[in-house]
Amino acid sequence: MATDVRPDAIGGEPQLATRTAAAAHSWDAPQPANWWRRGLIALLAIAALGAAVPFVVNAVTPDKTGPKLTYPIRRSDLMVTVTEQGTLESSNNTEIKCKVRGAATVLWVVEAGTIVAPGDELVKLDPSGIEDNISAQKIVYETALANKIIGESDVAVAETNIVEYLESTYLEEKNTIENEIFVAEQDLKRAQLSHASVKRLVARGLLSSLQLEGESFAVESAQKTVALGKKRLNALEKYTKEKNLIELRNTLRAAEARLAAHAASLDLEKARLDREELQLENCVIKAESSGMVIHPSAAVWKDSPDVEAGATVRQDQILLMIPDLTKMQVKVGIHESKVDRIKPGMPAKVELQDVTIEGTVSSVASVTRPAGWWTGNVVKYDTIIDLAHHEGLKPGMSADVEVIFARHENVLTIPVAAVVEQEGDFLCWVKTVQGIRKRTLRLGDSDDQFIVVEAGLQEGDEVILNPIAFVDEAQSGALKPFSEGLDPETEETETDADAAAGVKKPAAKPAAKPLDASLPADG
Repeated sequence: MATDVRPDAIGGEPQLATRTAAAAHSWDAPQPANWWRRGLIALLAIAALGAAVPFVVNAVTPDKTGPKLTYPIRRSDLMVTVTEQGTLESSNNTEIKCKVRGAATVLWVVEAGTIVAPGDELVKLDPSGIEDNISAQKIVYETALANKIIGESDVAVAETNIVEYLESTYLEEKNTIENEIFVAEQDLKRAQLSHASVKRLVARGLLSSLQLEGESFAVESAQKTVALGKKRLNALEKYTKEKNLIELRNTLRAAEARLAAHAASLDLEKARLDREELQLENCVIKAESSGMVIHPSAAVWKDSPDVEAGATVRQDQILLMIPDLTKMQVKVGIHESKVDRIKPGMPAKVELQDVTIEGTVSSVASVTRPAGWWTGNVVKYDTIIDLAHHEGLKPGMSADVEVIFARHENVLTIPVAAVVEQEGDFLCWVKTVQGIRKRTLRLGDSDDQFIVVEAGLQEGDEVILNPIAFVDEAQSGALKPFSEGLDPETEETETDADAAAGVKKPAAKPAAKPLDASLPADG
């Protein structure tokens, strides 16, 4: 048996590989006389393996004084990106909405992905309830129509009554009174003539005074008849005529008001009937433009879309969409830790199956999408990536989006595995001719694997990878304990000189840890 020990490619930890050079045995059917020999050989092999375990463990124990993995600092280009998965969609969708008031039941819906032309049926809704409403509304409409016809007749009659009074009834009454006045005036003249004649005869002594008194009475009676006729004519002109016209005109106004009410009621009922008939037409939804039909995305916690046969839909609910395939975009969710770095106009690469398309960040949501158990309580912000036109793109395709935050050209870079954060500083250890030396770094941007070095290293320096595992100074900083009973944030130590002077100083934080790969942009 031979054992090979190899260093790990990154951490420098040796790996154990055991090779057994025993010859292969052919295990034919066992012979009854030799079975105990094979059992004895197996027991001896197990015992030998157990005795060899301590030697193998000692052989693979890392030796910190041995060779360490290093990385030469060099200049290169560094591209800082974030990669997320998103869904392809159109930025210009023709939305097919439910136009039936209230709730409706879906009888049939076209399958997603179907190519349709203008006039093709997309959705059928249950029309039974609407048909009953139309039948009832027709009865109400016809009743309103009859009321309007009666109202029109009443108005016409009222208008005719006014004309009839002015041109017939009033004139007839006026002519009758005037004729009575004329007759009374004639009677008055005859009475006056007879009175004058009798008066002359009485003066001659031919007639008695009693007869004269009778003639005087006849004259007075005729005068009163004439005066009464004139008063009746004056009353007709000033009062009776005006009173009758007011009554007739008010009757006309009332008839007109009733007609207006009947007309408004008829218009209302006609509008209701038209609306119900339109609702019946809306139960069959047809395409207004050509394209591929897609269903709206169901909520992430549901197993099926909202629109299907038997489902209940509401007014203005989006049932289907016909996307414009010439204007496509990708919607991705960017984690809250990186969303502040994304700005509109940043370039992006979108991989769709075997196709890579250039894109541009067009918008970043200012409010996070709702997080819950269906998202693992991960907070993400919707980001829209506009794509250049490309044939063959279909909504719903999954896409890997890489948004480019920054490009750094010809800069010094260091692996993340070579950097340690200690006491608020970023440190690394460099292999030199004098030995391993610690360096303090000023770092810049990072792509989670390499970091831009702004100061502290030069091109060609060899840094130790995983220094905490191989450099005592790095390891002691990482394992240095806190003083017992003291808060690490306020722990105080003192030197001999400080103790003599009665001065205490806060101790430096002994924190040392490998660098987190997600450094801030300013390092």
